[in-house]
Amino acid sequence: MSNINSNVKKWSVSSRLFHWISAILLLVTWIMMLLYRNFDSSLYIGLHKAFGVSLLFWMIARVINRVFTKAPPPVPMPKWQLLMSQVSHFVLYGLLIAMPFVGLMMSVYGGRPVDIFGLFEIPVFVTPDRSAARFYNDLHTDIIWPMIIAFTLIHIGAALYHQFVKKDNLISRMK
Repeated sequence: MSNINSNVKKWSVSSRLFHWISAILLLVTWIMMLLYRNFDSSLYIGLHKAFGVSLLFWMIARVINRVFTKAPPPVPMPKWQLLMSQVSHFVLYGLLIAMPFVGLMMSVYGGRPVDIFGLFEIPVFVTPDRSAARFYNDLHTDIIWPMIIAFTLIHIGAALYHQFVKKDNLISRMK
């Protein structure tokens, strides 16, 4: 028995664009860190930081878009699932803003400006402080990163559950 609803309302084009580019920026930022760890080249850590700051600015723009763009009506689901969806989206947005912000704080407290693709540089705008840099490093890598992984997997898992178990065509809203 199929519950596929071909009348599912899509998110706006701008919301879909923000969604997928956020995902790409997160993936590229992560790949740059993997390359840095495996090849120990300052090129990759520089690109990691530039893509991370890009994600920060992109997420701020995404939140602004979300405030001004009406969401499509939710697909039918139990209230607890709708609540969990809203909470997990809110947390994921928060993490995708916090992660690059905390990474930026780690760099500047470490006394390192952040070069943005050679276009401009975010200078050290605080007094360098090793213990603050260490705090932000721990927050960036040991707390926020595992939370991003967990909430991203929850997000993808829920989308796949809706697509393949409930067969309610939820994924088509973001295509």
